[in-house]
Amino acid sequence: MSIRARDFLGGRAAVVGIGATEFSKDSGRSELRLAVEAVRAALDDSGLVPADVDGLVTFTMDTSPEITVAQACGMGELSFFSRVHYGGGAACATVQQAALAIAAGVAEVVVCYRAFNERSGRRFGAGVRQREPSAEGTALGWTLPFGLLTPASWVAMAAQRYLHAYGLTPEAFGHVAVTARRHAAANPAAYFHGRPITLAEHAASRWIVEPLRLLDCCQETDGGQALVVTSVERARDLPHPPAVVAAAAQGAGRAQEQMTSFYRDDLTGLPEMGVVARQLWRTSGLAPADIDVGILYDHFTPFVLAQLEEFGFCPPGEAAAFVAEDRLPLNTHGGQLGEAYLHGMNGVAEAVRQLRGTSVNQIPDASRALVTAGTGVPTSGLVLVSDG
Repeated sequence: MSIRARDFLGGRAAVVGIGATEFSKDSGRSELRLAVEAVRAALDDSGLVPADVDGLVTFTMDTSPEITVAQACGMGELSFFSRVHYGGGAACATVQQAALAIAAGVAEVVVCYRAFNERSGRRFGAGVRQREPSAEGTALGWTLPFGLLTPASWVAMAAQRYLHAYGLTPEAFGHVAVTARRHAAANPAAYFHGRPITLAEHAASRWIVEPLRLLDCCQETDGGQALVVTSVERARDLPHPPAVVAAAAQGAGRAQEQMTSFYRDDLTGLPEMGVVARQLWRTSGLAPADIDVGILYDHFTPFVLAQLEEFGFCPPGEAAAFVAEDRLPLNTHGGQLGEAYLHGMNGVAEAVRQLRGTSVNQIPDASRALVTAGTGVPTSGLVLVSDG
């Protein structure tokens, strides 16, 4: 049990610009160009220009380094540049890093970005093929020889245990998929725009790794997404209402590995997200009942259920019913299942739209949004709120 106290980052920074490329299966251009297009779009949205930027944050597993992006965008001197590890677990942490830099006076305007050809180029869903020996990769040596080669296979282990522990069937996961696709169907930017699904269609989709079906697995997407972060004071002079960072947190649990934490005492939860949840609630002073919209990382449907339980929206084993009853507006952009898989950065953008009142699936009077990053890995989360 963590004994950490409330931190002092909340209310110091805000997301003031969002920008993205189109989401596709074949972008036809380099990852650097995708990054630059997304960054420029985010700056245009914020009312700022490249010369205003003095910080950049991105992910590891990224082919567009901060300095190269700065040069290609026409930025000047940088006082802060950073990248966060663990794949999709980095999404919300990029904003945390930006907010920390701004709160400390290290930078004034920080852009966070992610861009890749994750369908036409490197495919994360293909799993591990070749990699340099590393301490981090040692854990894979306990799973790869037995056929656990892909992210879907790693998640399937925990998903099977979840169903067994709570006496559920794979239909429990279908509610997450149906909800995401319903929202994607109304979102012109979503790859699955105009294509909702039913529970029956979910149940009829082919097995990938039992108990996961095709419609339990997120897309592989080409595209880019960027976010502009600055101080709350400066944000108030910019064109859009700021999405204030009320809390930001990272988390890794005991016995943590990347997607293969199978030697814990319990496989039905996500302890790393529990670490994030406790810190977000402590720092923001909010509780689950205060959240107007949840943007939860949905690379695989089972881990959306586990996240709802880790954050305390419902008791363990009851998240499927919680989703089926639409008790919390969830992934209103369509999520990674329906809009695009950009390692969660498009989810942060959707939370900003909800707080601005500009989402295509707008929740009336939304003023408090929870956003989470990748699950099964060391991860991160945000609580974003309207100013004032």
